[in-house]
Amino acid sequence: MADSSFDIVSKVDKMEAENAVNQARKEVTQRYDFKGTDPSVEWSGESILLKANTEERVKAILDVVQTKFIKRGISLKSLEDGEPYPSGKEYRIEVGLKDGIASDQAKKISKIIRDEAPKSVKSQIQGDELRVQSKSRDDLQSTIALLKGSDLDIDLQFINMR
Repeated sequence: MADSSFDIVSKVDKMEAENAVNQARKEVTQRYDFKGTDPSVEWSGESILLKANTEERVKAILDVVQTKFIKRGISLKSLEDGEPYPSGKEYRIEVGLKDGIASDQAKKISKIIRDEAPKSVKSQIQGDELRVQSKSRDDLQSTIALLKGSDLDIDLQFINMR
């Protein structure tokens, strides 16, 4: 019998992210507490730029954006939010989207699998994803449960279970 396998990836659904940004932009422009603060939420492919005239307001806009991402089913682990910084008469925060698993994170996940998963489970790094193989599907499912329970700072999805 052939080995069973699955892939571990970390991807953000671009359409859902864009919808969350559009909802946040709409809410920020309509809310009373943002009137007169020149709020702005701009989407530019891989990052989101938040602008307001005070540091507190730009942090409040970040909170609105995070809320919209949660409602859209996108984990906050997928966001890389920076610190507010002044730019002229306004404050800005740049929020990046994490897409793919970095090599150091992949090595950390692979080490967790090697140390704590059943011995029949093997993993290999393939670019920005990991392939996990074993003869036993039960071992693969226990590996998924192990990784879901571990404290990693990236959002993982488990796909292509064969």
